[in-house]
Amino acid sequence: MTQDAIERTGITEEMIGELVTRFYGRVREDALLGPVFAVVQNWDEHLTKLRAFWSSVVLMSGRYHGSPMRAHMPLNLAGGHFDRWLDLFEQTAREVCPPAAAALFIDKARRIADSFEMASATLAGRIASPRHVLRS
Repeated sequence: MTQDAIERTGITEEMIGELVTRFYGRVREDALLGPVFAVVQNWDEHLTKLRAFWSSVVLMSGRYHGSPMRAHMPLNLAGGHFDRWLDLFEQTAREVCPPAAAALFIDKARRIADSFEMASATLAGRIASPRHVLRS
C-alpha cells in the first residue's frame, strides 16, 4: 500500500492487531467456525501469524511468510463457512476501523474468501465462481 493510501485509510499495525484479536475471538465462539479453528493449538502464535498476514495484505509490510491456501485446503471448507467468516469479519471491521479502513479490509477479505472457496471447489472436482467480491 502506498503511503498515500495508508494516510487515507488510517490503517496501523495496532488497528490490525485489534481487528484480528476481536475477529478471531468471535470465530472461536461461533457455532459453525469454532470447531474448524479448534485444531489451533497455540492461539498466541496463531494470532501473531494472522497479524503478520493482514499487515502484509493491507500495508504490504512483507511480514507474513507462509502459505495460507495450503494451510486451509485440508479443512474441507464449504460455502457456508466462507459466508459466515465474511459476516463476522465485516461486522468486526466496521466496529474496529474507520469507514475507509473497513472498506479496504472488507474488499481484501472478500477476495480472499473467493480465492479460497474456488480453490476448495476445484480440489473437490467442482467449478466455483467468485461470489463474495460483489457482495453489498
